[in-house]
Amino acid sequence: EWKLASRTAVNMGISDDWPGYSLDLFSYPAHYSGDLDCVIIPHGVIMDRTERLARNIMDELGDHDIVVLCVLKGGYQFCADLVDRIKALSRNSNHTIPMRVHFIRLKSYLNDQSTEDLHILGAEDLSFLAGKAIVGTGKTMKTLLKHVEAFGPKMIKVAGLLVKRVPHSSACVPDYVGFEIPNRFVVGYALDYNEYFRDLNHICVISESGKLKYKI
Repeated sequence: EWKLASRTAVNMGISDDWPGYSLDLFSYPAHYSGDLDCVIIPHGVIMDRTERLARNIMDELGDHDIVVLCVLKGGYQFCADLVDRIKALSRNSNHTIPMRVHFIRLKSYLNDQSTEDLHILGAEDLSFLAGKAIVGTGKTMKTLLKHVEAFGPKMIKVAGLLVKRVPHSSACVPDYVGFEIPNRFVVGYALDYNEYFRDLNHICVISESGKLKYKI
């Protein structure tokens, strides 16, 4: 996810005082009992919003040959669902997008804290991006964007499912945004805490006891 200093750039905002949905309203793996505070975005809402983002991308980039850069691991589920919906729209309209997917791995978190030590794997040679329109998905940072720009793409657009409201943040804001959320540590829908919780369908807030249980 991204960190956002201002609310003005995003429409799908979840307020800071939103308590989330009770876990009792949803199904989730029993082995995470006690490890979560609430469901902040249910899976069905994620799917509906992802379809809307796919339509926006089709409307704006429908005349371009695009490459989707999926940032692993946290971005893989959002990327897969977004690509599926773009393909479905492309099949059922006169507006079609030639599209391929490339995978990049980033790692910058230790427990629930982002670190300055950013590792990029799979981005050593991106010469095939020259002249293409790029849609990046996942936890993309300024360092990665600068790296991609060096290979001469025609344009770069960033799609992010989540942006966090963080005071005085200088992080870039995605061009296509799913949800703006409070500055809380969330897991699920492929977002992890030390490799746990990727198997949650919903996006949830991890509990303090959950952080302690899976801390390394």
